[in-house]
Amino acid sequence: MSARSLSLREGIERDGYVIVPSGLTAIQLDDLRSASKMITKRARDGYWSHIRTLPRQFPPWLNDPSNGIWGVQQLMHPDLPGSDVFTASYFSKPNLETVKSLLDCEADDLVMELYNLLTRPDENFELRWHRDDIPPTATAKEEAERLRKPAYHAQWNLALYPDSSLILVPGSHRRPLTDAERTAGPYEANMPNQIHVKLEAGEMAFYNNNILHRGSYRSDVERMTLHGSMGHVAGGSLRARNVLQHGREWIDSVDLSRVEDRRAAEGMRDRLVQLASQYEDVGFTHND
Repeated sequence: MSARSLSLREGIERDGYVIVPSGLTAIQLDDLRSASKMITKRARDGYWSHIRTLPRQFPPWLNDPSNGIWGVQQLMHPDLPGSDVFTASYFSKPNLETVKSLLDCEADDLVMELYNLLTRPDENFELRWHRDDIPPTATAKEEAERLRKPAYHAQWNLALYPDSSLILVPGSHRRPLTDAERTAGPYEANMPNQIHVKLEAGEMAFYNNNILHRGSYRSDVERMTLHGSMGHVAGGSLRARNVLQHGREWIDSVDLSRVEDRRAAEGMRDRLVQLASQYEDVGFTHND
């Protein structure tokens, strides 16, 4: 394992998150911004139904943008204009190398998962404190049991503009909630030891999705942040609900024509198709 890989793994295992450069060129960053602006407008105008709608926090979301949106879903869907740009970004060599370092694995171990866009909301909006794959009703014992298992994923935010919306408690991915965290309000503004993860354009924050975190999004600040994840094939049922609750019907037809390493991408896509065939009714982690 290289010194860089070791440093990344140590950082995310200790703190639950790391910040890395995306490796995007200025041209690639501009292309992603242009594609993101286009699909955000289409979503707000009602021409793309896979969206995150206000005021709902978690899936399933309604496909009606009349109350405003805060995200665009399924960026690799072949029916979405510009999906080839996002798919090339998702499967880029720098991205794959970082994920392989974080998961200490090879490309043949990886599974294609999610790629969405988090965008400026139409009104100020906040996500409550949560862990992505552990419901708020979980007891300390249930939390500890889940957190003892390997993460089997790499999840990231790639900022196309400066972004400090992500708030988290470093190290909380390794333990159950403290008494203060468990009794805090859902939107507690000063959780003990919380930090704002500050990203410049082109930076990525990789984080364990079961770290205690929330989001705070302003309607007057431009936001276009690519929100993605890749899984490890050993994750199986531990990853199925987290990924498949966002939809599955289109995954076998993702356009890989602009991907650098097509063989690796095809393998990752095929492993997700196989996962979807094994787990049909996965339900939802949260009900709000």
